[in-house]
Parts: sequence; structure tokens; C-alpha cells
Amino acid sequence: MTVEEQQLIDAAKNVRHNAHAPYSGYTVGAALIDHTGTLHTGCNVENAAFPEGTCAEANAIGSMVAAGGKRIVAIAAVGGTDDIEACTPCGGCRQSILEFADDDTRIILIGEGNQIDSYSIDELLPAAFRLK
Repeated sequence: MTVEEQQLIDAAKNVRHNAHAPYSGYTVGAALIDHTGTLHTGCNVENAAFPEGTCAEANAIGSMVAAGGKRIVAIAAVGGTDDIEACTPCGGCRQSILEFADDDTRIILIGEGNQIDSYSIDELLPAAFRLK
């Protein structure tokens, strides 16, 4: 694991503690590094008016955009009910990541047995919808 990957995983684990998930109990944290080297984080925020909650990845991307970021270099997401378990971005978040990704963008996830797995957006979202 690279230093950058460890930094992202640690930041995602830390922000996960701030998640608001009173309905599902499934807390998620996400952290990304943008093209300027800036770290952005987000956590999931559930809402009683389902499905109006927001995902951790979407919140991290929103933080990046609000700060002027344009491209995701790498993004990590971790989630689970109590302990961290294998967790991949939902379809909507995969599409959102695609919007700010390029061929070099890495999506870093914790797999079974706390194994660190790294994917490209094309691996997680093959035949993606693109307007460009």
C-alpha cells in the first residue's frame, strides 16, 4: 500500500465516525485527493424522507467541487455497521466519480479480510454513460 492510499483509508475511517445513519446503522466515510493534492472528505447522511440521504462519496466530491477541485486522482471509501466490511460505491456514486475521473483515477476499497483493493472507474462502471 502506498502512503497516499494509507492516507486516504485513514481519512475515510476517521470521517466515517461523523456519519449520520440512524436508520440503517451503516456508516460510510470517503476521502479523495484532487488534482491539486488537496484532501477532501465526506460521510453518509441519512434522512427520514427516504431516499433523500446522501452518500459519503457524493459528499466528498461535493466538498472537492466547492473548494474548486476539478479532477479526482484517488478516492477511498470504507463502510459497515460496526466494523469495517467490504463496501463498494453505489451505482449513482460510481457515475459521480466518473464525472471527475480519468484513466489514472484510482478507487481504493477495503475488501474481504481488510484487503486493500484498487480499481479504475472503468472496472467498477463498465460501459458507463457519458455525455462527452
